[in-house]
Amino acid sequence: MAKILDEDRNRLVRRAMLLRLAASAIADNMRNGSFKSLYRGQGIEFSGVREYLPDDNVRSIDWNVTARMGKAFIKQYEEDRELQVFFVLDRSASMFAGSHGKSRIETASEAAALLLLAAEQNASAVGAVFFDGKIRYSYAPKTGRNQVMTIFSQLDSVSDKIIPGSVLANALNGAGKILKKQSLIFVFSDFRTSEWIQPMARLSHKHDVVAVRVTDPSDTELPAIGTIPFKDSETGDLRLLPTSSSHFARVWFDDNRQRSEFWQTECMRHGSYPLTLSTTEDPLMVLSRFFSQRGRT
Repeated sequence: MAKILDEDRNRLVRRAMLLRLAASAIADNMRNGSFKSLYRGQGIEFSGVREYLPDDNVRSIDWNVTARMGKAFIKQYEEDRELQVFFVLDRSASMFAGSHGKSRIETASEAAALLLLAAEQNASAVGAVFFDGKIRYSYAPKTGRNQVMTIFSQLDSVSDKIIPGSVLANALNGAGKILKKQSLIFVFSDFRTSEWIQPMARLSHKHDVVAVRVTDPSDTELPAIGTIPFKDSETGDLRLLPTSSSHFARVWFDDNRQRSEFWQTECMRHGSYPLTLSTTEDPLMVLSRFFSQRGRT
């Protein structure tokens, strides 16, 4: 099994404390983010009754107790303050590409690890689904250290044989079946596939979905090194691309811009939160900024 997060074990040890501190900051921002799944409305735990006060909602009156006591009492509930966090991680072949010494999958895994540790600090139930051309692993949300370490271990390793294609749509549909309560869902993908829009829309209708599109500078610009063969990592198709052509450079740039705009428009139209994360960016900074902005909305 190949390693993703910790190719340099010494570097990982040095960063361990920083990772924990970073996750702590993200945990605070995660709690303060304005997501509908966070501490939503009246909880499900009945805690007792108290005497009715002016301006109380009359629909909360406990008529049985009121009849016995001869004056009005209302029902009280304790809020269900558990935040459930779920990860959908794309490990298809295109996610292993990167042009500046760091691949999309490394960037996505590091960001997911930060969020996973933040969720642990919030005592959140966590779950995940990992996929390439098929569903690789699926974990229903659970609380506890063992669950966190199981998912973390999967973030840090990947099968030596990647199944071609991407079953993002299946992963989103599967998440919808697994999740029984409203959750905060992070989808890490380059979204280089089709048929994800409707599954994402259905998921966003019931949950808070953060669609993290993992990008690379090569998405917008390729080095001008002449006509060279390119292999599609998903399909295996080979093509000769004239990278030194100014026309080709414009087409390449415009195609990515249109894909990006389409992705963002569809996410926002269906109620998910679009977030772009480049392989050249620090996931900690991007996530911290995202949660900080959410907390002000």
